[in-house]
Amino acid sequence: MPIAITSDTLGIIGVTLRMAVASTAISSALGIILGFLLEKAKFPGKPAVVRICRTLMGTPPVVVGLVAYLLLMRRGPLGFLGWIFTVPGMVFAQVLLITPITCGMVYTNASRLAPLIRAFAKTMGANSFQSKILMLREMRNEIYFAVIAGFGRAISEVGSVMIVGGNIHNKTRTMTTTISLLRNMGNYDQAITLGIILLLLAFLLQSLSDMLHKDFKGEENI
Repeated sequence: MPIAITSDTLGIIGVTLRMAVASTAISSALGIILGFLLEKAKFPGKPAVVRICRTLMGTPPVVVGLVAYLLLMRRGPLGFLGWIFTVPGMVFAQVLLITPITCGMVYTNASRLAPLIRAFAKTMGANSFQSKILMLREMRNEIYFAVIAGFGRAISEVGSVMIVGGNIHNKTRTMTTTISLLRNMGNYDQAITLGIILLLLAFLLQSLSDMLHKDFKGEENI
């Protein structure tokens, strides 16, 4: 029996979008800044830091969820925030998970393109601020794909949000955790239907992002 678009379903979709959008925005800002800083910085332990970042890009979500849970639990160092089993807590876990992905992708592309962009900016007499703006403009495609990769991870995540959020009805239940719950209950038809809704939602958001990205590129070319 197909799942109905009830108020509960809309609430689950709302929690999913709030978590995915917030965590993508925060992790993108952190990852982009850290990626560029890592590319430009020169220090003895840089290769080790880069390897750690690349290792964290593939960290299992349940491990990140466990770390976030230990940090946010009542007796943990961040327990005073009261974020355990809340949407902000899920966002926190997602930021820990996604930031290394964004940072690693930006760093990899910046290592290849940034020296060329800086050299061009220097020949044109650009100052430091103008060079940074030029770098952002010239690497907008690479940055965009890093953000999209982070969003894809955020909206499809189960392990970390299950541990930190607790999959509480009408509070922290997302589309992915609901699908997992329905599968455990043997409601495969409903799980598949909700999965299709999740894919359609991701497709629509991806299409909207692509349209905005193309419009932005078109305005710059005018």
